[in-house]
Amino acid sequence: QVQLVESGGGLVQAGGSLRLSCVASGSIFRMKRAGWYRQAPGKQREFVARITTGGTTVYADSVKGRFTISRDNAKNTVYLQMNSLKPEDTAVYSCNAEGGNYNGLRYEFSYWGQGTQVTVSS
Repeated sequence: QVQLVESGGGLVQAGGSLRLSCVASGSIFRMKRAGWYRQAPGKQREFVARITTGGTTVYADSVKGRFTISRDNAKNTVYLQMNSLKPEDTAVYSCNAEGGNYNGLRYEFSYWGQGTQVTVSS
C-alpha cells in the first residue's frame, strides 16, 4: 500500500490563491501519471487536472487558466497551484497517483490521497 499525503488546503477569500501538495511515500512507488480531483457536498467527484510523465497537462474547463498542475519527480510530489479562487471551487480535493505498467489506457497501480478541504468564501 502506498501512502499519499496531501497538504495545503484551507480557507481563503474569493480571488485568493492556494497551493496543494501531494507526496507519495515508499521507495517502491514512483508516480507516473498523477492528477487532482474534487468533490463538493452533494455532488459527484469531478476531474480537475492531470499531468503525465512527459509533463503534458490536462485541465477541466472550469479551472483552465486559473489552476496549474506541476510535479517534482525528485521529491515524488505533485502540486496544484490554484489562483483566482471562486466559491464554487469549494470542495474536498484528492490526489491520484498512478504507476507501474501502462496498457495504453490505464496504469497497473492507482492510489488516492485522503483529501484536503478547500473552502473559498464569498
